[in-house]
Amino acid sequence: MSAARYNTFVAAFLAASLALLLVVLRGVLDDAGRRAVLLGACLAAANTCAAYFLTQWAAGRSNQAFLGAVLGGMVGRMAVMLGAFALAVLGFGLPQVPLVLSLLGYFTLFLAFELAVLSRRPRVLPQAR
Repeated sequence: MSAARYNTFVAAFLAASLALLLVVLRGVLDDAGRRAVLLGACLAAANTCAAYFLTQWAAGRSNQAFLGAVLGGMVGRMAVMLGAFALAVLGFGLPQVPLVLSLLGYFTLFLAFELAVLSRRPRVLPQAR
């Protein structure tokens, strides 16, 4: 699956599930809570799109390039996610619980989808140098 197609699926799933989720949570969460849910879901979506792009980019490259992209990308994405979380909570005062539940819930769903897509890909061997 191409990165563009993957991103399209993630965006469509995100839009549909958030529309449903925010309607269901309308009476439960205040405006700040709904913004926190929205931000957590969008952070998880951006994270999975970046992870898939890095995996696609690294496929077929040397083992060192692959591990650098995947592991280095993981550290970089974790740092960005932590910074975004801290900014949302400390800078914008968003409630922590809806943000965490949304972020982890969508992260888990997108991780399962990413692994399912990657496990169905044909294996690409690194090019000889």
